[in-house]
Amino acid sequence: MKTIKDKVALITGAGQGVGQGIAYALAAQGVKVAVVGRTLSKLEDTCAEIRRRGGIAEAFVCDVMIKEQIDRCVEQVVARFGSLNILVNNAQVVPLGRLLEVSDEAFMQGIDSGPLATLRMMRACYPYLKGDGAVVNFASSAAVRWDASGYGAYAAVKEAIRALTRAAACEWGADGIRVNAVAPHAMSPGMEGWVAARPEEAAAFFKTIPLGRVGDCEQDIGRAIVFLVGADAGYLTGATIPLDGGQAYWG
Repeated sequence: MKTIKDKVALITGAGQGVGQGIAYALAAQGVKVAVVGRTLSKLEDTCAEIRRRGGIAEAFVCDVMIKEQIDRCVEQVVARFGSLNILVNNAQVVPLGRLLEVSDEAFMQGIDSGPLATLRMMRACYPYLKGDGAVVNFASSAAVRWDASGYGAYAAVKEAIRALTRAAACEWGADGIRVNAVAPHAMSPGMEGWVAARPEEAAAFFKTIPLGRVGDCEQDIGRAIVFLVGADAGYLTGATIPLDGGQAYWG
């Protein structure tokens, strides 16, 4: 069975949290990692840890809400590594708030950083992914919460990404490109901030996770991504995979 060793992965939002965990997990399998995000110091920290572990990584500064930066970033990654086989669209600005409160600006930041950035990044990477490429986009169980109050804008943004994921899987399957989405729970900085801001809601939420814990960014989310982009998942495309300890019921 083919391995993912020596493949090249571009991961957005890889300076911290889930993106960083995915970068660590892929690098541990011999993948060359393009660590992409807005803050160079965070990207360099991720790269330094990957190199300390014996992996290969380079930092690329990119604001995914700006198309020109996306196009330039992809060109730079290919110029540096010579190819591009794996795309992980993890970066996202999260628009939270009740419908009468969330601002148009916040909602549009969610759109620009989420479905629009995902679409632009997939388009930019498409020529290089043809043949044996894999894309992982990020959905959210916010779309299937038992009480969607305060999460409607965020859920709408993430459901748009799921729709784009399914379309890309259908349109690009003939090109040898697989496209899936994941809906994770992990103790990222964003999750930590939510817990601090809404401790009672968070405590109630965690009690609904059958496995009884929040996922680890590297071991639980990153390792699952290793599977999704590898040959063992070679017949899986167009799916949404919940990485949430069994909490959400997608139906």
